[in-house]
Amino acid sequence: MSITPEPISPEVEADLAIAKRGCDELLVESEFIKKLTRSRATGKPLRIKLGLDPTAPDIHLGHTVVLNKMRQLQDLGHTVIFLIGDFTATIGDPSGRNSTRPPLTAEQIQENAKTYYDQASMVLDPSKTEVRYNSQWCDTLGSRGLIQLASRYTVARMMERDDFTKRFKGGIPISVHEFLYPLLQGYDSVELKADLELGGTDQKFNLLVGRELQKEYGQEPQCVLTMPLLEGTDGVEKMSKSKGNYIGITEAPDSMFGKLMSISDTLMWKYFTLLSFRSMADIAALQEQVKQGMNPRDAKVMLAQEIVTRFHSAQDADDALIRFNARFRDGAIPDEMPEVQLGAAPMALLKVLREAGLVVSGSEGQRNIQQGGVRVNGDRIEDKSLQLAAGTYVIQVGKRKFARVTLTG
Repeated sequence: MSITPEPISPEVEADLAIAKRGCDELLVESEFIKKLTRSRATGKPLRIKLGLDPTAPDIHLGHTVVLNKMRQLQDLGHTVIFLIGDFTATIGDPSGRNSTRPPLTAEQIQENAKTYYDQASMVLDPSKTEVRYNSQWCDTLGSRGLIQLASRYTVARMMERDDFTKRFKGGIPISVHEFLYPLLQGYDSVELKADLELGGTDQKFNLLVGRELQKEYGQEPQCVLTMPLLEGTDGVEKMSKSKGNYIGITEAPDSMFGKLMSISDTLMWKYFTLLSFRSMADIAALQEQVKQGMNPRDAKVMLAQEIVTRFHSAQDADDALIRFNARFRDGAIPDEMPEVQLGAAPMALLKVLREAGLVVSGSEGQRNIQQGGVRVNGDRIEDKSLQLAAGTYVIQVGKRKFARVTLTG
């Protein structure tokens, strides 16, 4: 006997398509459809939660992947809750870690939290955003409340978490306080009565804990929407300030534009899907134009201009393009050049020149630097001891030798 699913209205189907654009997983989709349908029928917006721990002073484009999704859902009329995890940051999120994360001091957290919402407001509509801090309820839980919360989840369920399992099997210490992190993140959903929680794919376990705890507290469980992790400018590791492969949303227009132009032609399409506000139909049409012979560099310029315009202005984007062309295209830098990947960043420029095949020896590299014949991202280099951090660089030696070099941490 087959069960025919309930029909979905065109409006709900359109809302669902917006929610699912670029997402990795939506759990449980049938439940989310019911929530959307009920919201449409009653006019009551869904409560959509995103939590970020203020572990660094700045937000980068990787963070905006989920912020963009929040804005899209916000534009559908739903209530978005930007939760600053000032309490959970004192524990440190163990997601994806192979060691205990050092907790931040209260002073570091307060300093970082100051800028988080201001920067998030460059994506979200501040007038339609509910800003909360989880210290508001976590501080008042107390020892008794924390023990009661811990009693609602088992150690066996906690050890289903992949990074905990790997560390346990590998004999790598797991501190008891790390078990509290997913519990407290889940408890945030109870306090906020969230209908949907967003996060990166590395947050899936934590988000599902929220579902289970809401059931324990007699609430309708939230749905979970995970977004892919955005690779940084090196095209390998997820975007991270600590890895040096990030693009900060408060960076100067020229820096932002140049870093976006440095990503690979392949990675560009993932950036379009997750960062651009263009429709998927527009992006598909652009991909087809590239297949038909359009220079992918021109598509990348469109992406860079859109992003710079969003976080600065259209004039800044135009000016950044003019200066970029003056440094690169007008300087006869080719669109195509050898792609070289090297590890162990930071790395001395002289070593990079040798390993990238741009010079045959350190003495040749030093001579080229002395003669002004070495450029990194269009800038003439005079410092023979220069160290390059993780990231992607266009390196030129003389008039004809070029390489796009990616250094990984």
